[in-house]
Amino acid sequence: MPQKVRIALDAMGGDVGASVVIPGAAISLTRHPDAEFLLFGDRGAIDAQLAKHPALKAVSSVIHTDVAVSMHDKPSQALRRGRKNSSMWLAIEAVKKGEADVAVSAGNTGALAAMARFCLRMLPGIDRPALAAIWPTTRGDSVVLDLGATIGGDAQHLVTLAVMGSAMASVLFDLDRPTVGLLNIGVEEIKGHEEIREAAELLRSMNLSQLNYIGFVEGDGIGKGLADVIVSEGFSGNIALKAAEGTARQISEFLREALSSRWLSRIGYLLARPAFRALRDKLDPSKSNGSVVLGLNGIVVKSHGGTDADGFAYAVDVGYEMARCDLLNKINQMLKRDGGSLAQASATQEAVS
Repeated sequence: MPQKVRIALDAMGGDVGASVVIPGAAISLTRHPDAEFLLFGDRGAIDAQLAKHPALKAVSSVIHTDVAVSMHDKPSQALRRGRKNSSMWLAIEAVKKGEADVAVSAGNTGALAAMARFCLRMLPGIDRPALAAIWPTTRGDSVVLDLGATIGGDAQHLVTLAVMGSAMASVLFDLDRPTVGLLNIGVEEIKGHEEIREAAELLRSMNLSQLNYIGFVEGDGIGKGLADVIVSEGFSGNIALKAAEGTARQISEFLREALSSRWLSRIGYLLARPAFRALRDKLDPSKSNGSVVLGLNGIVVKSHGGTDADGFAYAVDVGYEMARCDLLNKINQMLKRDGGSLAQASATQEAVS
């Protein structure tokens, strides 16, 4: 357990770069005063923001680079143009070198996943990274993955996601055997793509000691908290995430319009203001910002590119917590348990085929 949590930030990542990243880091620092920061990006832009946040400046080091990965770059373009010298690469490389415990970026998701995979490499038995996030539900929180690190995947990949997600849930929620569900269009065993049905068969037959597979979960079951871990391939997972965020904003806007439409509604709002504030906080997507890129030999956190400073602060908080609870070592331990559950999944899939 590190005495200080060292956080590497891609200060140029996201829609507006340092003007959100630096204030967001300053907010997170107030919650985690034992954090230290490595800030990678344009020194002029970073220093201009640090001048407004002296407490952050005192615990930060600035590493200049004038190369930034564009939000529109394809992963292959980002690797060619930004490998070794971009703010995103240098933040990830700081984790590889042991100079930082975690890297956080609001930059291009595909580029971040590609660079992190290329720089840090994958954990043994895992061939692709996955984005996992904490999802607020009516029963608490769940871990949902993959939210868009990669698209598609066979049954073996879905089983891998289930194992990694259960490891993250066991660390975060202090659970010995988290419940795991596969996101599907129905709960019946005959529904869904072949890959999903095959993954369900694998998880049932393996009966892994580190997770409790409960079956298929429909989209509305995520918010209900029907499982501690919800597993999906990246295409469907990203759509589910964006739909939930859009719905939350839509409900908030409907409430705002309804409460300002008549004077009686405004009086009612004043009387129930604490309840509406609590509801607003529950519906605020920025407070669930920060997805962990699982499967890497290092900890990397992805923030939404269009978030504000408060939202980015929550992503930094996630990185801090992942480093503090030693997520990487605990995932490694779970992956190795029972003689290697992923190897077991591969052998079982071959037998089923």
